[in-house]
Amino acid sequence: MVCLGNICRSPLAEEILRSKVNPTEVEVDSAGTSDYHVGEKPDRRSIDVGKKHGLDLSFQRARQFQTSDFDRFDFIYVMDSQNYQNVVKLARNEADTQKVDLISNVLHPGQNRPVPDPYYGGDDGFERVFQMLDNACETIAEKLNNDE
Repeated sequence: MVCLGNICRSPLAEEILRSKVNPTEVEVDSAGTSDYHVGEKPDRRSIDVGKKHGLDLSFQRARQFQTSDFDRFDFIYVMDSQNYQNVVKLARNEADTQKVDLISNVLHPGQNRPVPDPYYGGDDGFERVFQMLDNACETIAEKLNNDE
């Protein structure tokens, strides 16, 4: 799960998906395309909306996406087109590029709808983002759980 700073959208997506899969079978992680917040906890509002839905994000720490993530993960879901471009720039080959997609395309194939960055908005934006990510992660989890 990848967003810009790895403190709002991608930590939520990480924990939502982790809650829906067998953690001994599926590795879930998140990262940011920037290094703005490396080492920081998720935004308080992400932690709060996660807690509201029974998820604990407080242990997470932001990290920057690295080329080695292409080796580590089979699927790389990004939150918007800028994240997509930033991640694809690091791809070494077509196989790396094929691993990357907007998370919204899970529900709306080929439409490249962004998951809006709630950072500069109010708490309600975090709830809307949670709902979007929860719906997408449910579909991702169904696919992953059926592939096990």
